[in-house]
Amino acid sequence: MSAAMPSKAFEVIDEGFVARRDPRAPRPVAVEPRACVLGDGSLLCGYSVQTAVGSNDFAVTLSRSSDGGRSWQNAGSVWPHLEATQSIAANLSRSPDGELFLYGIAIPIDEPGESFWSDATRGIKQNELVWARSSDDGRTWTDPQVIPRDMPGSVEAPGPLCVTRAGRWFGCYAPYPTFDPMPQLDRQQIVAVSSADRGGQWTCQSALRFDEADSTGAEAWVVELSDGRLAAACWHMSGGTEGASANVDYPNKFALSSDGGLTWGPTTSTGTMGQSPGLASLADGRLLMAYNQRRQEPAGVRLALAAPTPTDFGLQADDLVWQTPEGIAVKPLY
Repeated sequence: MSAAMPSKAFEVIDEGFVARRDPRAPRPVAVEPRACVLGDGSLLCGYSVQTAVGSNDFAVTLSRSSDGGRSWQNAGSVWPHLEATQSIAANLSRSPDGELFLYGIAIPIDEPGESFWSDATRGIKQNELVWARSSDDGRTWTDPQVIPRDMPGSVEAPGPLCVTRAGRWFGCYAPYPTFDPMPQLDRQQIVAVSSADRGGQWTCQSALRFDEADSTGAEAWVVELSDGRLAAACWHMSGGTEGASANVDYPNKFALSSDGGLTWGPTTSTGTMGQSPGLASLADGRLLMAYNQRRQEPAGVRLALAAPTPTDFGLQADDLVWQTPEGIAVKPLY
């Protein structure tokens, strides 16, 4: 944090649980929460539940709040009829016209209890990029639809779908190896996928590109700013599996597009260090970025405020807003 930034820009006014999973439940672990405000002012939060960290049995689940997030009610699984055959982790968002979307990954389930992750290749079991939508505030959903890609391998896509005010759909993903070694896979990028015809056809292009050798991105997110620009950000880390190159973080990266995603500006540092950046636009053109810090102390959740330009993230604040309780170990899967 620079000397010009305030020592504390954000105030925590309340905190609580969207969902507390019963340890005896079939899927007691909850991950990747994403929330949105519905047209009537109520809140909907989507998250994926699984048997254990690393288990290939994700199931997308919803919770609702009608009192501004003070209390939540479980609204159940989105696709119970697919849970035996597909492990789906998808992220909730709302379009300007009120439609809801889920965007993420679908992994086939071959054996109960299997893992989706390979330590040997640092890869994800072969999967597909998918999307779905709801026109009734999330009460019913289409089945997941596959987004075609022109790159081999698996994908990691924890960010939601962004629907712009002009009606174009945007998502992003990080290329990942499968369980088979893929030495030629171009991992020094974050790929943006977009559709101009409501999911009929899709195009793919690099949104973020990393100069550091043997580096890669993860946990990417794209959002439309109030002035129409698109902003993308991600966790930037080494791609090495052993020695000094393993588990090295670089500053988070971002890039802007000023032409509706046709082209992207230079990939630049945000000046922050951490994982899982989530983006939200403010009415005055600035950007909020919530992100985790799980590799360095103090571990917890941070919130940053920025006024980005093509060559400068414009960081104005970077606060720790929730700290991991003492004694709770924080160990990332990757």
